[in-house]
Amino acid sequence: MYTLIKNISVKKIISSELPSLGLSLIIAESFYKFGSFILECGAFLGTWYVISFLLNTFFVAKEKKGKIP
Repeated sequence: MYTLIKNISVKKIISSELPSLGLSLIIAESFYKFGSFILECGAFLGTWYVISFLLNTFFVAKEKKGKIP
């Protein structure tokens, strides 16, 4: 985690991960009631990963589509 934060600017982390983090927290708090911290934490991290992947894929595709080669 330290290396990730050190190699990527805080501005980039906030702009790219904050929306997916917020959405993942809302989903985890609303739906994940497994009774085990480890299971809920793992599900939250998995949800964060998938949402982050989808948002980044969507925005990269949108940026590429808008550019003229």
